[in-house]
Amino acid sequence: MKAIWNGVVIAESDDTVVVEGNHYFPMSSIACEYFNDSAKTTVCPWKGTASYYTLEVNGQQNVDAAWYYPTPKDAAKEITDRIAFWRGVQVV
Repeated sequence: MKAIWNGVVIAESDDTVVVEGNHYFPMSSIACEYFNDSAKTTVCPWKGTASYYTLEVNGQQNVDAAWYYPTPKDAAKEITDRIAFWRGVQVV
């Protein structure tokens, strides 16, 4: 699987976990140079508190386009150390 935004592969892995239709990539599969920390967090009742990254590729930003659960709840342990995408990021 590949995650692509603004014409650049930002993550690639043969080992994704699908939860609620989203592919969670291993953190080790991302191209770190395109990811900037975000202050945004959200809470999922069964997965826990999500943190976000803003993508910056070729001078353009995609705010809060990637999320991960630093300490997922027990029901979501399979997404520990994994990241997912939205907001126009293609996962193919």
